[in-house]
Amino acid sequence: MNGADEPVVAAARRRLRRIQGQLNGILTMIEEGRSCEEVIQQIAAAGKALDRVGVSLLVSQLQHCLEDDDYAREQNYDPVKVERLFLSLT
Repeated sequence: MNGADEPVVAAARRRLRRIQGQLNGILTMIEEGRSCEEVIQQIAAAGKALDRVGVSLLVSQLQHCLEDDDYAREQNYDPVKVERLFLSLT
């Protein structure tokens, strides 16, 4: 991902792999006929985990843009677009 710090990207990859495992677990829960409440709790947790990954990547990108004006211009940094991205994660 352009502009994001490599440690942030590496952490995001690790988190996404865990979320992937969590989603597989949810599928198994559904196949086993687990209660709706248990399944929904896990779906909500996975959604929140995805949101946290998204925010982390977006913040890293913004920090890079704030530190490097040329990069921000190259990436067509648009505060309105960034605000929409943040709002899409809430």
